[in-house]
Amino acid sequence: MNWDQIQGNWKQFKGQAQAKWGELTNDEVDEVQGDREALEGKIQAKYGKSKEEAKKEVNDFINSL
Repeated sequence: MNWDQIQGNWKQFKGQAQAKWGELTNDEVDEVQGDREALEGKIQAKYGKSKEEAKKEVNDFINSL
C-alpha cells in the first residue's frame, strides 16, 4: 500500500485513521482529505509529537494496511 492509494480512497481509509488516532475529531479527519502532510500536522498538534514522530506513525499506519 502506498500513500497515493490511500489518498485516492480517503473516504475508505479515514475510519481506520480515526481508529488509530482516536483523539482526532471527525471534522479533523475530514479536513485531511488524504493529504499526508495535513494528517501529520494534525497528529503533531493533537498528540504533541515531533514532526519525525508523526511521520513515523503515518508510515506505520501505511504499513499496517
